[in-house]
Amino acid sequence: MIQHSLKELLKKADQGGYAIPSFNYSDIWDFLAIIEAAEEEEAPVMIASNPLVVMDIGVELCGAFGKAAMEKAKTPLIHHLDHSFRVDMCKSAIDYGYPSVMIDASKYSLKENIKAVQEVVAYAHPQGVHVEAEIGKIKGKGIEGDFKGGDFLVQVDEAAALVKETGVDSLAVGIGTAHGFYEGKPEINFQRLAEVNKAIDTPLVLHGGTGIPEEDIRKAIKNGINKVNVGTIIHCTYMNNLREELVKMGPNPYTLDVVKPVKEKIKEVVKMWIRTCMVNGKA
Repeated sequence: MIQHSLKELLKKADQGGYAIPSFNYSDIWDFLAIIEAAEEEEAPVMIASNPLVVMDIGVELCGAFGKAAMEKAKTPLIHHLDHSFRVDMCKSAIDYGYPSVMIDASKYSLKENIKAVQEVVAYAHPQGVHVEAEIGKIKGKGIEGDFKGGDFLVQVDEAAALVKETGVDSLAVGIGTAHGFYEGKPEINFQRLAEVNKAIDTPLVLHGGTGIPEEDIRKAIKNGINKVNVGTIIHCTYMNNLREELVKMGPNPYTLDVVKPVKEKIKEVVKMWIRTCMVNGKA
């Protein structure tokens, strides 16, 4: 089995001026499409399940095929639990083989956020598991709720305090990005991102990648982002192309005949994001 450390992958990304993309999957077909695209682009990537996927498929099965995929993959692959706001789910994911988990307590006070992250870190680190936290807010509608408020921006002193008090491995920061599709051009606060990056050494994560122009993604990477999350465009590409294939094939099609061309469409999107993050050829 090939072991890959997310800490080392993020360090190399920071030194190399690129970012590790993290792609959300919904089931086995987009899961496989993401991995195949990464292998073809010779890129290290993360593949992530959100809490709805974990609850619906089951953490045991998600953990099992995540572990099998990491062992089989020809390029560095990290299976990740994305946006869990439950400490117990993080612990369960760790128990079933996830090498990376995110505890998102950003909707709570700084004190409560720190407490939740501390608990996950205390459980994860002795087992060699990477922990991501979040501070500030990610706008738009996502798995963790629908945030439309104005107090989304990460505060530098709060980010520094969370890192110091928890020893968390990576940090998602609220800088104006949003889950789902954007209404108009995304307004990202690059100055605040640079300030946070200067204040802490912890790798920084950009959530809400879908819809952000390539030049802004690369500007964010230049200002300290080491990991970019991409979710909405993956499941929308999946569902929209699945609908088209079903209409095209008519009644009673065979499953594989439908999903094979759909997988190719998903792979095209994944490859585009790999190149946007400039991680192609970095395996």
